[in-house]
Amino acid sequence: MATDPTVTVYPPTEDGGRRIRIGDRFVGIAYGILDVAAFLQEAGLQDWDEMDVARSRLIEWRGGGPDQWKH
Repeated sequence: MATDPTVTVYPPTEDGGRRIRIGDRFVGIAYGILDVAAFLQEAGLQDWDEMDVARSRLIEWRGGGPDQWKH
């Protein structure tokens, strides 16, 4: 896990979406924790699910944690 990238989830926008950055690259907009898990799976963490996302220390949640999606 030492080589896993840092993930930043930005504050929710007006429509509830949150920008996702993995390492130094923006990968998309998530509208729920399942979307974050999908972005991480695409980045090489195939065995991750929503529980891993909610508990991970790799993820920096800005503007609210994994349960905050509406602005």
